[in-house]
Amino acid sequence: MNKNNASVNQNSILRLLIYGGIILIVILVGILPLYLKIASNIKENEKLTYQIKEQNELRPVYVSLLTAMKDKDLLVLPNPEKKPLPRLDAGKFRDDFRAVAKKSGVTIVSFVPDTSTSAGSSTSLLHDIVLRGEFSDFRKMLIGLGAVPYVDRIEEISCLQGNSAMEFKMKVWIALK
Repeated sequence: MNKNNASVNQNSILRLLIYGGIILIVILVGILPLYLKIASNIKENEKLTYQIKEQNELRPVYVSLLTAMKDKDLLVLPNPEKKPLPRLDAGKFRDDFRAVAKKSGVTIVSFVPDTSTSAGSSTSLLHDIVLRGEFSDFRKMLIGLGAVPYVDRIEEISCLQGNSAMEFKMKVWIALK
């Protein structure tokens, strides 16, 4: 009986090894590749979800760009004939600049003419200007400023990001007679 038990135990052990090998092969050939494929699909799904969220956040910018592209006037920059302003009318620039700033949506923080630049027979007058607003509105303001015929040049522009909006500092020269 001991001999019969030993052969049964050897057959059981052999069958156990064969079935264990088959299960190991099924795991290595079937389940493991599927697990790796599912893990890569999950990573790809997360990547696509992030891209969808990004596209949803950028949609308003895209829509505003599309509407801006439809407006053909924005694509043509004004280039009027340059005419110097009479020295007595130098204050007119403040009113014209306020109108351009209001139309573009920026807020004037400071508007200071540098009177030392207009001394004597100077043909130009410097204005130090500080504005606050969005960059796209500042761009519109620069385009509007380009339409003013007596603006000689813009010497300096600096942009600073503030808490609620950007701050723009600029030096504008106007031509005088």
